[in-house]
Amino acid sequence: MNAANANELRRGLGRAGKLLLVDDSNIMRRHIERSQQFDDLEIVGTAANGVEAVELFKRTDPDIVTMDLTMPLMDGIECISQLVALKPSVRILVISALADKATAVEAMERGANGFLNKPFSDRQLNEALAELLRDP
Repeated sequence: MNAANANELRRGLGRAGKLLLVDDSNIMRRHIERSQQFDDLEIVGTAANGVEAVELFKRTDPDIVTMDLTMPLMDGIECISQLVALKPSVRILVISALADKATAVEAMERGANGFLNKPFSDRQLNEALAELLRDP
């Protein structure tokens, strides 16, 4: 699976990619970090809120971001807007327990590229990341 995922990554980005994890739960950030199975996806940072995410984003220039929606200081919806303004080509996977359709639609309208509900399996996470990489 790792070789196939590396090929997906290279096809989607043309090179190894950089991943930023944004979630107010340290447990969730670590779970995503351990669960993603893309060998060529380097985790360049983790952030506990939108303010930290924007600062890390400016310093690390990630290609892909996993984004929680409910966080202190700056929520995921506002953070998505700011990240897309900084780098329109960034690909954002929202990972949230908020499953209402209106919130998901708003996240997509602001620039998110995918949505994964919590809780999720390792397979669901990796399939969502692979789909994100396939869609230009």
